[in-house]
Amino acid sequence: MSVHLTNSFRVDDYAIRYSNFVPRLFNFCLSLGMKPNRIMPSRAFCSDENQGYPIILIAIHFRSFPFNHGRVGGIVATDRHGPHAHHGQDSVIIQASHVGYEPDTGEFGVYRRLQTENHEHSSDCGAICNVLDWYQNEFNFACQHIMLDRDGDEYVVIIDNQLLSDERGEGLFLNLGRLIDMRDGHAEPIQLLSTARIYRASTELVNRISTQWPEKRQSIGQHLYSDLFYFRRNTDAIIDASHNINCNLIKSMPDILSSKYPALTAAQVNAQVEFDRTFRTIVKEEAYRGKKVVFISGIHIDVSPREGQIFPLTKYVPWAAYIQSESGEGYTLEQDKLYQALKKQSMDNPHKIDLTEAIGSMKQEAEIHIHVDNE
Repeated sequence: MSVHLTNSFRVDDYAIRYSNFVPRLFNFCLSLGMKPNRIMPSRAFCSDENQGYPIILIAIHFRSFPFNHGRVGGIVATDRHGPHAHHGQDSVIIQASHVGYEPDTGEFGVYRRLQTENHEHSSDCGAICNVLDWYQNEFNFACQHIMLDRDGDEYVVIIDNQLLSDERGEGLFLNLGRLIDMRDGHAEPIQLLSTARIYRASTELVNRISTQWPEKRQSIGQHLYSDLFYFRRNTDAIIDASHNINCNLIKSMPDILSSKYPALTAAQVNAQVEFDRTFRTIVKEEAYRGKKVVFISGIHIDVSPREGQIFPLTKYVPWAAYIQSESGEGYTLEQDKLYQALKKQSMDNPHKIDLTEAIGSMKQEAEIHIHVDNE
């Protein structure tokens, strides 16, 4: 699924402070007929420590620590639907891919770790950023080893031989028909070099670059547009937790790498794919029959904490929601309608708990001794 996010997944207008998002979501669930103390929330978040603050807020407002529905990167463990359904009368699943944000620089994909010695910044989400690294290296190589030049009045493109090899099992591959002049459907070089070949540029490419075409040989750089290449990777050979992230992102990777904020765009795509995939498994899950279900998907923006802050100022950006009745009938809310539905809800929640008081009261309970009868 190749996704063009510019006109689909909005962030600026839809980011909700988490302390506002959770009570609104709880009240939205009540508006659907769910009952307080009968809802089993579940979260499909990454395992990072900065995802703890949202979990605490969910526990406060839903009066239960959420079931764990997630794997690294915000991948939904769809094989856990059955156990989740059995733990409550009604079911809520909150999915979120996450991305760090440094407010001082406006940079996405980094996060200040207060538990490190010097409060260093590191990648966030690390799982998604680690996946991006391989593709980014391939992309950087192509940007540097595809050259634009002129041969008299002709516009030419010089392409490294590695990028022309079809024998590679993995890597960045070019949509040559959009890059060079394919006369009679064949890519005929006008000159062979020791490590590259020179081709006449396609009319389409010349028109797109127009007056920015260099007067002398120069790397294609920012002009390697997302529709000029694609990736192949043997995702079946990836056995670690990044397998699902690779599968979710690979088709959209040209758009991701060409975007202004690749880490943010990757989190958006991941959430989009996870919603589409998970929604279909919920529809088929027999354990959710006879229960009201809300599945909401989006991204967490983890705003780097400043000195003295314990938790990040997390914001939730909703993408879509699926609502299912006891009979199994359901409908989806797209981003704008979902955001408006949440905004209509009150932030007042008389059912929320004081977590400190609740934990403190447990200390006052009489001791229960565990007895094991070995006979």
